[in-house]
Amino acid sequence: MMTDLRHIGAKPNRKVARNRTKVRKEPLDLRKYLLPIIRYGSRYGLALLVVVLLFAAIKGLMQTTPFPVQKVDVRGVQRLTREEIVTLTGVLPGQNLLSLHLKAVGQQVARNPWVASVRVQRFFPGTLAVSITERQPVAVVNLGLLYYLDNQGEPFKPLSFGDTLDLPVVTGLSEDALAADPAGTREALKSACELLGALQQYGSFILADVSEIHYDRGHGFTLFTTSAAVPIRIGTDDFSGKLARFARIYQTLMTQQPGLHYIDLDYIDRIVVKKS
Repeated sequence: MMTDLRHIGAKPNRKVARNRTKVRKEPLDLRKYLLPIIRYGSRYGLALLVVVLLFAAIKGLMQTTPFPVQKVDVRGVQRLTREEIVTLTGVLPGQNLLSLHLKAVGQQVARNPWVASVRVQRFFPGTLAVSITERQPVAVVNLGLLYYLDNQGEPFKPLSFGDTLDLPVVTGLSEDALAADPAGTREALKSACELLGALQQYGSFILADVSEIHYDRGHGFTLFTTSAAVPIRIGTDDFSGKLARFARIYQTLMTQQPGLHYIDLDYIDRIVVKKS
């Protein structure tokens, strides 16, 4: 009899279960997470609904034209006419006052070169008010073409047929100079306006006595009188002081025409008169 000795000394073949501790899972409380979402969602949803309804109401008001334009009130025009301004606005009678874009209306009016500033307002039930500040020309400046020059030293409108020339003419500048040296040219134009302002202060020698104001980059300004075109050199500064001194002898000097060659005011304390 044979005995199977292979199992002697061998470890018994058996499986032992691991020692595990079971953890009890708590059920997930969905209400804890869902209720805040529902609460805030309903609030934002209500706000969104209010916005949508408000937008629909405004759109409905604009479509039904509850406030038709009945009148365009234009103020501040002198050279321009009310009809020109009304045409520039592009607003038609019966148009919805609520639907008007006031900024766009103002921009359309400001395209006219005579308009320095414009303010557009609406007054219910049916009035559109347009307030204009017009540019004030103080001279005509020759830049190759003739332009009106306003009191801020800005050339703002090329002269056309029918425009008045009853203003002093500023010469010695050009469009090429404006392109090459815009800062220097604009500074010269502003100085010309300061000179024009100083000329308006004196009774004996006034703006009406000046036909031309010539600018030279090296020597400054020279005035030419309306009578006999006598050149009066005045430089680039202290216009008021120089003109105040000149005003005291102007009438006497004018009796000596046509013997005057030029008058030079560009000194601190004296006037030089050159006779031909």
